[in-house]
Amino acid sequence: MASDSSFDIVSKIDEMEVDNAFNQAEREIDTRFDFKNTGTKLEKSTGKINIEADTEEKAKAALEVLKDKLVKRGVSLKHLDAGTPQLSGKIYKIACTLKEGISTENAKKIAKLLRDEGPKSLKTQIQGDELRVTSKSRDDLQVAIAMVKDHPWEFAVQFTNYR
Repeated sequence: MASDSSFDIVSKIDEMEVDNAFNQAEREIDTRFDFKNTGTKLEKSTGKINIEADTEEKAKAALEVLKDKLVKRGVSLKHLDAGTPQLSGKIYKIACTLKEGISTENAKKIAKLLRDEGPKSLKTQIQGDELRVTSKSRDDLQVAIAMVKDHPWEFAVQFTNYR
């Protein structure tokens, strides 16, 4: 008797790649001529990155440098939720949060897509901040992965535990 195959749909951030991208962006801001003596700096804490600069343009430029480094390190920009530059005293600040995990409502959207348009043998189950998809047919799971990848979600998706 063939057992069910499964995989998990998750939205996880590779913290090491975020750290590497942050360090590269910080180094570039420290050495680039157009950022010299502008007071532009990046600060990272758990799940947050703060950008500070003397002008709104420099803050936005520093955010673009950070986004560029994240993309080059393979981190989806859908994980980065950047706010608008806020004036605080004489300094413009941008607060960026790093989003991780699939919310229950987003997991329900994925499950609905698979139920409505996917192969009939698929079963979905929400487990915390991830979604497990099971089927007897591995081919059906491949079709499900392709469908989820091709759909334009507002969050990043990865596939793990394919068995």
